[in-house]
Amino acid sequence: MSHLPPSRRTTLRAFAGIGGALALGAAACGPDASGPAGATGTPTRPATGSGSPAAARGERRFGAEWDSHTRTFMSWPALASVWEDDLPFVREDIARIARAVAEYEAVVMMARPDQVAAAQRACGSQVEVIALPVDDLWARDTVPVFVEDGGELLGVDFNFNGWGGKQEHTNDAEVGRLLLKKYGIPREEAPLVAEGGSFETDGEGTLLVTESSIVNDNRNRGKTRDQIEDELIETLGVEKVVWFAGVRGQDITDAHVDSLVRFTAPGVVLLDQAFPGSPADSWSRSADQARSVLEKATDARGRRFEIVDLPQPDLARITGEGDDFVSTYANFYVANDSVFMPRFGDRKADDRARGILQEHFPKRDVVQVQIDTIASGGGGIHCATHDQPGKPAA
Repeated sequence: MSHLPPSRRTTLRAFAGIGGALALGAAACGPDASGPAGATGTPTRPATGSGSPAAARGERRFGAEWDSHTRTFMSWPALASVWEDDLPFVREDIARIARAVAEYEAVVMMARPDQVAAAQRACGSQVEVIALPVDDLWARDTVPVFVEDGGELLGVDFNFNGWGGKQEHTNDAEVGRLLLKKYGIPREEAPLVAEGGSFETDGEGTLLVTESSIVNDNRNRGKTRDQIEDELIETLGVEKVVWFAGVRGQDITDAHVDSLVRFTAPGVVLLDQAFPGSPADSWSRSADQARSVLEKATDARGRRFEIVDLPQPDLARITGEGDDFVSTYANFYVANDSVFMPRFGDRKADDRARGILQEHFPKRDVVQVQIDTIASGGGGIHCATHDQPGKPAA
């Protein structure tokens, strides 16, 4: 996602649902994909330093998104300084997602106290709106990452710092602490800085990460990839980290993995692909580099990866526009009995992506949602949602 200030993005004024035209697609190749920064699947190895004794004991688990959810957390966007005239339209997109997800599981929308009433009217009675100061809509990155520790739920706060200080998010930096306190969930502060969109897991000990988004001085100055890997293994309870190179500095996240490659089952991944015939760019090269990693790597259980292409739409046929538009289908969200994906307006591509997701989630409803204004700001449905694992709320 880009979330760029107004001077760096196309401002939309015509109607809700207009977006943009850059196919962000995924993380892309870093400056040197063959050298030390070149990402590869790392073998399972004994932890060093802080290491992974908790993971080795099996006490901590980072579950897959397809596990049962208690609720979905979302955030009501408040930053007119970022969205300008688009703020009403991006709120319509957020409300549309919230209403759709609420048909399948509980949704909690965080909103600034003076915006609770407006958010409630927009989202409807099925969505619970709570007063909690937020800045923008990117709940995937601001809400803590939930893990099971000794059978109990734990919220890991990854010290959100505005994607490496690119934007000021004073309220969003406190979301982890305040939200966990409200719900009585124990909080652990991570030993590193990252965002929820940085991580993709199969729930069986495998973690996918882009190096550009976390082995980066704007988050973790002076830390090596091995040091960060040890901290991830210890903190999340995973056993193996598979690294992709990513893209540095071309979007605000430094190329999160959740727009590049996603699990649909252990050992099976969907890989973002540019629309056929599109000219090569850093994002398509990133997907190529990720493929080369996945073809050689194995997961935490020793399985080879089954790689399934997930092609983007034709930018000439989408309903959105803008320099930061994210046209990847990989930023989907798996909720209880359902999967939520964007509808971009290229009917053939939308239907093809829906069919791929339905094939891989045959027992879930695949629901398409128009999110052109969110996409114009550099994000997607996964970026705007954050699952709390556990028994569904009554």
